[in-house]
Parts: sequence; structure tokens; C-alpha cells
Amino acid sequence: MLLIGIVLFIALMGITLGQRNSLTWPEKFARDSIGFVQGIFYRPASAIAGFFEDIGNMRSIYSENERLKIAVAQLTAEQIQTSNLKETNARLEQELKFTQTQKSKNQYDYRIAQVNSVSNDSKTLVIDIGEKDGAKVGQEVRSLEGFVGVISRTANFTSTVTLLTTLDPKNPNSYAIAATALGKENNSFGMIESYDPATNRFQMTRIEENDPIAKGDQIITSGAGGKFRKNLLIGTVEKIQVGEFGQTRTAIIKPAASFVDWKELLVLYTPEVPE
Repeated sequence: MLLIGIVLFIALMGITLGQRNSLTWPEKFARDSIGFVQGIFYRPASAIAGFFEDIGNMRSIYSENERLKIAVAQLTAEQIQTSNLKETNARLEQELKFTQTQKSKNQYDYRIAQVNSVSNDSKTLVIDIGEKDGAKVGQEVRSLEGFVGVISRTANFTSTVTLLTTLDPKNPNSYAIAATALGKENNSFGMIESYDPATNRFQMTRIEENDPIAKGDQIITSGAGGKFRKNLLIGTVEKIQVGEFGQTRTAIIKPAASFVDWKELLVLYTPEVPE
């Protein structure tokens, strides 16, 4: 019996695997039956699987909506707070008899500049805005991410930007940047005066022992000294360590700007003050 079964099996395989253009009616019947049964079970199973998937998506959407509602509530509160601060600031400026020039000192107008070229040592770059466009030496330049440098030379139609990566306390032409921590402007202060190309990090020095600066704080220009305008984002505190002489602390700052892949930059202009 076993031998007969093997022979029949081989014969059936030969018929089935042979090159044919059509199926026999038993094969058609079997295939249609299997397809019919698969259809009966597949559709409900798909519907059930889709139902549970929809429930999972609804939970994700619900969580996302919750987060958005909280974000909107925070944004609304911050807008109100900002509006109150602006009113207070305007009142104080009025009482202290600020001139129009003083009032507009930390207000910015932005102008987009295209990067024409980058120096071989990556310390300067040339943008397509020059004296004809009102560019002046000392104007701050930023990328979308953060503060990148200042205009150091101007021509009629182009300007040279010296990058913050050239900060060097041993260079008499390098200006340290007075900086503070965002949200702690009245209690935090230090000087960004060097950049380490090996680690791609700034060093913020002269930080007092009782300064509340902490890891994760965003560092901005303070505006102190008048060299640079305030509120320009420099980077984020990566770590804090004891200063060189042990009396102060030094913060290691990860730059906000990437200093690579230059495309478009923003030149900061002070709004024109009517005479």
C-alpha cells in the first residue's frame, strides 16, 4: 500500500507541476473553496485588527491633543506675560526719559543674506550684503539657529563676517561676549571669550560661585558693555566646572549654530530712528 501511495503521489506531482495553461476542475474547486473560506475569516479578522489599530491611533491622537492643549495654554500665559512686560518696559522707558535711539537699541530688523564664500580656514565668510545695503562693521549676524558672528569688513556689495569660532582671549582683536542664562538674566552672568575647535564648544568664564546657571540653560547675549545686542542665542550649557583659579566657575557651551553648511544668514539692523 505504501508503494502504491508513493507512486500515486509522484504521478499527481508530475501532473500538477507540469506546464499547463489551465487547472483541472478539482484544482479549481479546491482553490475556489480555499479562497472562499479565507475570505470568510480574513475580512472579520482584518476588521478586528483595524478596530484595535484605530483604538491605538485614537489614544495617540488624544495624548497629542492633550499636549497641544497644554502648550496652547502655556503660550497664551506667556503672551500675556510678555504683553505685561512690554507695557512695564515702555512705562519705565518713558519715566526714565529714554531717547528714541536708546529705545530702539535692542530692537532688530532682519535682512537675509546669501553666503558667497567661506575662507579656507573657516574663520570668515563673505555675504552678498554690503555698504549699498546699509551694512556696517560690527553688525551682528545670525543663522536660524543662533548667533554666528559680526561683520568685520564691508565693500559696496559684499561684507566679510568673522565667526564666533575665532574667539580667542590671547588675540587683542577678539572681543569677549557678555552673556547670561535665559530666564536668569538678573542673577546670572559670564563672558564667552574662547572657542575650542577640538571639541566645538565655547567656554563661558568669570561665573560667580553663587550664580544659578545650570546644565541645560540656554545662553544668550546680555547686552552688557554695549558691544553686542542682547538676547542673541549662543548655545546651551553642557557642563559646569571649576574655573582656572578656583574662585569662579566655567561653563562649557554647545553652540546653537552649527557653523557648517552655510546657506542663508540674517543680518541684524537697528530700526531707523526718525530725526
